[in-house]
Amino acid sequence: MSKYRTLAEKFGTPTYVYDLDVVAQARDQLFGLLPDGVELFYALKANPHPEIARELRAGGDRPCRAEISSTGELGNALAAGFAPEEILYTGPGKTDAELERAVAAGVRLFSVESASDLRHVGAAAVKHGVTASCLLRVNTTASNASSGIRMMGRPSQFGIDAETLPALMPELRAVPGTRLVGAHFFTMSNAQDEDGLLGEYEFVLHSAARLRDEVGLPLELLDIGGGFSSPYAVPGPRTDYPKLRAGLEVLLDLHLPEWRSGEVGLACESGRYLAGSCGSLLAGVVNVKESRGHRFVILDGGINVLGGLSGIGRLLPAAVDLDGVDDDDLRTGSLVGPLCTPGDSLAKAARMPELAPGDVVTVPNVGAYGVTASLIGFLGRPAPVEVVVRGEDVVSVSRLDYHRTYEVTP
Repeated sequence: MSKYRTLAEKFGTPTYVYDLDVVAQARDQLFGLLPDGVELFYALKANPHPEIARELRAGGDRPCRAEISSTGELGNALAAGFAPEEILYTGPGKTDAELERAVAAGVRLFSVESASDLRHVGAAAVKHGVTASCLLRVNTTASNASSGIRMMGRPSQFGIDAETLPALMPELRAVPGTRLVGAHFFTMSNAQDEDGLLGEYEFVLHSAARLRDEVGLPLELLDIGGGFSSPYAVPGPRTDYPKLRAGLEVLLDLHLPEWRSGEVGLACESGRYLAGSCGSLLAGVVNVKESRGHRFVILDGGINVLGGLSGIGRLLPAAVDLDGVDDDDLRTGSLVGPLCTPGDSLAKAARMPELAPGDVVTVPNVGAYGVTASLIGFLGRPAPVEVVVRGEDVVSVSRLDYHRTYEVTP
């Protein structure tokens, strides 16, 4: 905690601290949970900070590739050192301008969500005289998981409905400027149950093999998604999956034995697991007040710096790091931010020590879905400082800057 206190005193609050040593540990742990030869895409939406992305790409024996869904993330990936051929461009709303920019930058691998999405990719590729390799994102009809956030098996903007593929495949194969090379599945997110995660992967592998055999779906590269769980804004370690590697190998041998020879290339993707545990938010206590018997601790950062996707109703109660604090010294109260809205609440019943103005609280496990998933533009408060460290050494200090640019003169 003394390191955080020193950083808060030097750089102020609210401040995010990202530890690259923890990023490397998460990368190596996740690769160790997967069979040899499985590629891993880092989803930059979790945290596009170039230092984090660079660590995931450059370090270790098995570097990550990049998964992006905007030209902003494309710029961040390139700034972090990813080569264009290491990038997978995904998302249901790719515009013509975005696709042309990506193709011009050298990106050649795209996940497509519909026949029209594929045609847009092809048009951009034809304009630049190249061929784009495309994965068909598939929305299957059912899945097995009992926990996590469901991503398939219902009407969705994501993916091509599996039952439509027999009729669509001739059209999909004939789109100029494109070559179908594989499939992309993403069934769920944040799966804490290992058996449930393996059940999802079995369903995906069985579905991919069936579509290959029945409709000729290519499987040069099969992205089976992610779903790896890591705590968000509360203390705790990344989820371990001790049976995943061996279990996934058994399922691959059963459904797609060609993976052993490399005939079928395999990939997973992750954002939260790779980046979540590296980050902590340091927030200063501005005021402490009582209101009708309830205690409110008012911080200098709220949902404007720790939004946690609050705009789509996925803000989870945050918790203060209580390392070294005796249970007898804890009190219950609300953690709230400085914004002029009752929605600026990080936790309504948090356990915390006795706090006073000038104290600093630490919210752990916020390296993913922190700054860029927050309402940083609301009420015009400055974005938080982001400090990147490697152990005790400060690597960089930065702050996002947002300002209005007039592009057309009245």
